[in-house]
Amino acid sequence: MHVGVIMGGVSDEREISILTGNEIIENLDKEKYEVLPVPINTEYELIDRAKSLEFAFIALHGKFGEDGKIQAILESLKVPYSGCGVLESALCMDKNICKKIFLGENIPTPKWIMVKHEDDINYEKVDEMKYPIVVKPNSGGSSIGIFIVKNKENLKEAVKEALKHDKEVMIEEYIKGEEITCCMLDGEILPILSIKPKRDEFFDYKSKYEDEGAEEIVVNLPDHIDKKVKDICKKCWKGLNLRVYARIDIMIKGEEVYVLEVNTLSGMTKNSLFPKSAKAAGMSFKSLLDKIIELSGKQF
Repeated sequence: MHVGVIMGGVSDEREISILTGNEIIENLDKEKYEVLPVPINTEYELIDRAKSLEFAFIALHGKFGEDGKIQAILESLKVPYSGCGVLESALCMDKNICKKIFLGENIPTPKWIMVKHEDDINYEKVDEMKYPIVVKPNSGGSSIGIFIVKNKENLKEAVKEALKHDKEVMIEEYIKGEEITCCMLDGEILPILSIKPKRDEFFDYKSKYEDEGAEEIVVNLPDHIDKKVKDICKKCWKGLNLRVYARIDIMIKGEEVYVLEVNTLSGMTKNSLFPKSAKAAGMSFKSLLDKIIELSGKQF
């Protein structure tokens, strides 16, 4: 089977996409697949390069990767591809819409408001959430453009900076607690990882992608919390109609469990969470990629 690994792209996360793509290329089983790197620099390049593929492994991140657009193009070309489909990709990329679905499904998530201009901040609503608060692009990833704001004086500048990465910014309640991530494959939850950044107060870009940037270990939660987390993850999978694989980021504060976001194209670098979780389940990187291709192929 000809497998094209689509990487690069046009988003702020291009660098991470290339790392992910190269790691996938290195670990795909060359006895099973004829692997073709498909680096793209513009949206238009994909159409010509994808036509001849038997399968597209999407290694893109951010816009024109996780937002459903590339999935729609591949479907129109009748090229099977990895991961979630058009609608679920678009929904999960839009954090605001995704959180509204969480509320509709009774899935706890931090409070938030949306802002399109730094002069339109509703400071009353922000005060209700209490400082510190989180400022982040609505459709961003890899922790790019995220700020922890500790007082009103710094909020406007943080929003202005975040708007450089997106047209709309989320101001979100800051939950101080234990951050975990739940990797799901075919609707089943792989070993849960606890995330403890070593340098900064949250899991930022450096923590995610630099060697020794964070301590990520399999965590044994108390039984009642473990059940609550797994029930919530399954509600996310069903409520968002996810398929193949996804990663759910969660914060635990005391007895409460809050879903931060859902990632439909989790990173696949050597420091990424999904391969680490799969390894803890006894699955090699090569086997994980095989399984993703197998499950994705059944969707077409």
